[in-house]
This record gives sequence, structure tokens and C-alpha cells, in this order.
Amino acid sequence: MTLPLHRRLLLPLAISLLAIFPAPLLAQTASPAPAPAPTFSTEEVGIDEKLGATIPLDLTLNGEDGKPVTLRQLIDKPTILTLNYFRCAGICTPQLNGVAEVLNRTGAIPGQDFQVLTVSFDPRDEPEIAAQKRTNYLGEITRPFPPGAWRFLTGPGSTTKALADAVGFKFKPVGDDFVHAAAIIFISPKGQITRYMYGVTYLPADLEMAAKEAARGEAQPTINKFLKFCFSYDPAGRRYVLNTTTIGATVIILAALVFVFALTRRGRKTKSEESA
Repeated sequence: MTLPLHRRLLLPLAISLLAIFPAPLLAQTASPAPAPAPTFSTEEVGIDEKLGATIPLDLTLNGEDGKPVTLRQLIDKPTILTLNYFRCAGICTPQLNGVAEVLNRTGAIPGQDFQVLTVSFDPRDEPEIAAQKRTNYLGEITRPFPPGAWRFLTGPGSTTKALADAVGFKFKPVGDDFVHAAAIIFISPKGQITRYMYGVTYLPADLEMAAKEAARGEAQPTINKFLKFCFSYDPAGRRYVLNTTTIGATVIILAALVFVFALTRRGRKTKSEESA
């Protein structure tokens, strides 16, 4: 019995798909696989957006000089909030470098149109290291920039966790480090969450627009969530990596579906011609 052309071609197609898919998707029997990196659910690590919510402004943190200061005292203008920890050897440094880069390029006026608060969620971080971080990053700014426009703050774990929970920032300790996401969060002068921006690089135009929205207290939905699909956290390397497996699998499956559809139509057309 001879199979139709489109059915005869499906078997080689399936074999080709198995050959193209990355090795991690196939069973590995030749040699023992290395110990897998720990995985975490979205309930443990990530961002749970809380647009329109108001953060607890009475939380007390420590300034770079060790003196206590409340968020209410600090937030009197559109504020960019970043949550990091200062010993981080992974994504924190690229993210803060990205903040410094966009601050150099934006047309918004620091200390007037916006300010930046970088808060460590690691209770082991002390004001001394916060002061050093502030000095380092202010040194990366090549434009006139008032030092008070970028503060580095520390505090007790219960306080910084309360702030992280208020903005939906989820992190998880792993040994001496943490697994966490990267985002900057815009806060209005009244403490309202108005926008989230993901990743480690940011466009000046986006920052300027978000700062204006925060000044008006307008909470805007996040449009660019593509990073949540294309990028995943590598806990072993403590960095974001391109999720080529997901992207490649999606492209291949779509191509295969189109191919099968075309062959099926061709097979039906051939049957119709034969019956005619």
C-alpha cells in the first residue's frame, strides 16, 4: 500500500525536528547529566505588578551616612526605584550600569524631573558599602548631576522585604546570594506605583515619558513584557540569558505546522483531481 505524498513526508519531518531540537530536550544516556541548577516558581521569584498601589511611605531606611530616613521624606518627586543587593555578582551590576547609562542620556533633569532610589534587600549590607556604591555610580555620570538625585539605602530585612512586597518584587535567598529579577519601578510623588520597566537597559525616551506619567500619578500598563518570555534567570551564573531553547522550539514548531498544512492541502487537491 502506497501512502499519499504528504503522509510519506511527515516521518522525515518528525525525525528532522528531533535532530534540530537542542540536546537538553532529548534524553541523555551516553553520560550522566550535570546537576541541574535550582529552579523557582513565579510565586517565589519575579515581579507581580501592583500598578496603582501606594507603597508604605512610613518605612524607615538607613541613608549612606547611617542616619534613618523615611520614604515619605525621600519621595517628593517622580522616583525610580531599583531593588538590588550590593554584593551581587550577577545581574545587579549590569542593571545599575544600565541606570547610569540612561541617566547620562536622558533629557529629563535629575533632582527636578526625577530621582533614583536604590534599596538593598540584603540586611547584611551596611551604610558604608551603600556610600561606596553611590560614589562609584555617581562617578559614572558624565553630566551635571546633584548627588542627592541618586540615593543608596539599606535597612533591616523586615523593612526592605515590606518594600519589596509592596511593589511585587519577589526574591529568594540561595546560599549567600539571592535569585531575583531586574526591573526599575516608577513611583509618583504621593507614593503610587505608576510603571515597571524590565531588563538591564532602558531608553531615554521611555524614562522621560514614565517620569512625566509618575508626576501626574498616571499608572500605565507594561507594554514590553517580551523579556519575561525571551529571557530567563540562570541561577548558577546569577545572570539573565537568552532563552534560545524556547525561541528555537517555537519557530520550528510554527514552521512544521505551516509545512504540514501545505502538504495536507496538496494531498486533498490531488485526491480531488483524481476523483474528477
